[in-house]
Amino acid sequence: MSVTVKNSLAIDRAFETVEIDLKDMDLKGQTLEVINTETNEVIISQIINQNKKSSAGSFLLFQPRISAYSEATYKVNLIPIKDIDSTLMRCYSRFVPERTDDYAWENNKVAFRTFGPVAQKMVEDGVKGGTLTSGIDAWLKRVEYPIINKWYAKEALEKGAYHKDTGEGLDNFHVGISRGVGGLAVKTDSTYAVSKNFTNWETISTGPIRTSFILDYQDWYANGKIIKERKYISLDYGHNLTRYIVELKGIDRVSIGLTLHKKDGEVTTKTDEGWMSYWEPFFDSELGQGVVLKNKSALINFDRFVTDQKDQSNLYVESNVSAPIEYYAGFGWKKSGQFQSKAEWNTYLSRFSKCLENPIEVHVEWLPN
Repeated sequence: MSVTVKNSLAIDRAFETVEIDLKDMDLKGQTLEVINTETNEVIISQIINQNKKSSAGSFLLFQPRISAYSEATYKVNLIPIKDIDSTLMRCYSRFVPERTDDYAWENNKVAFRTFGPVAQKMVEDGVKGGTLTSGIDAWLKRVEYPIINKWYAKEALEKGAYHKDTGEGLDNFHVGISRGVGGLAVKTDSTYAVSKNFTNWETISTGPIRTSFILDYQDWYANGKIIKERKYISLDYGHNLTRYIVELKGIDRVSIGLTLHKKDGEVTTKTDEGWMSYWEPFFDSELGQGVVLKNKSALINFDRFVTDQKDQSNLYVESNVSAPIEYYAGFGWKKSGQFQSKAEWNTYLSRFSKCLENPIEVHVEWLPN
């Protein structure tokens, strides 16, 4: 096929993933290679299949670099399958049974994790070392290469090892029962109701462009209603924000939260662009968190919810629930060298929102065999 991409904005764009529906295309035991027709450069790409039981749902992913108000054309060829270059496994996720039952994910910019049913049961049974939360934990990395497996291996040899920064970053982000970076909640009369730990997981893809997976949750209750929740989660190369597509049944509005930690940070909200941020002093550095809604017209309001209850102070954006709801949540750590100020972090969120609203235009021409 021939793929032409067009940028309608006055900004240069990179690290935005183009998705090509392969329409049940028979690869005949081969794979696809993407070539820039102007430079003849082979572009890193990835094929993912959202449905492991059939070929339906297969997509070709790649990330073009495209200047403002310009377009580029790429040729896609069938080629023999090559050995996977391990250095290109830049977007990675997995279930982590050796650390109770975390699920962790990362790319070249950020890393996250959340917690499973064993960790929940340990808390409920009074066993030390458990975690009861559906909040999203942030691992503050400052290297481009993968660290999940390395940090868990260090932790297995020395308890608390990944809480120490030896040059790669560390886990010093406290979640508790807060929403962490992008956990969900439902507003009640005076507080917020939340789900517990995930109950089931399924890894969909890892690779050079995207890692993706599914998390299911036990039914939970808010305002007298039973809520069903399933999250489709993905993280693309070059992004600081994880993408969440969430199926929710039983409610018509939901809130997405960012933990306020010591409540000494600065809040920014942008209704017209559909995002919010929290920039805070963070140990010997500074940290920005953010949420961007895909559908900003669904935004209802923002709420800086502050309480004396431990870990329950969060910045929320409330949204109408479409079927499903889609949003992006993540962070930028000053010590990683990616963002040096609140202004830089907020500029990133504003630009991210603008690009969501004006996606790269894609035209596919299917060529004869």
